[in-house]
Amino acid sequence: QVQLVESGGGLVQPGDSLRLSCVVSGGRAFNSYAMGWFRQGPGKERELVATISWTGSRTFYADSVKGRFTISRDDAKNTVYLQMNSLKSDDTAVYYCAASYGLGPYEFDSWGQGTQVTVSA
Repeated sequence: QVQLVESGGGLVQPGDSLRLSCVVSGGRAFNSYAMGWFRQGPGKERELVATISWTGSRTFYADSVKGRFTISRDDAKNTVYLQMNSLKSDDTAVYYCAASYGLGPYEFDSWGQGTQVTVSA
């Protein structure tokens, strides 16, 4: 069974940067998974932040993070990253990575435990 472990969260000030990492183990070959980052802010529903295809050639970003966040993957390290720049208080949330196996429409059915990101002055 695939396991996902996020890290890199923390407390930062508005305008700062953070890089989240998600290491994937078990399951099938890492490069057979599309990966995504989601977040859930206080009192909010979980929302999609970014996705990256299994080849890394296609990415998607929510409008709220476009131009500030970058998703990437390192297949040699079984790791997906989320580089977050120009952080805002609205970015405060628990960030989760998720995996979607195979081709076709993404179905994220494997999840990590989450990492807290707090943006506050």
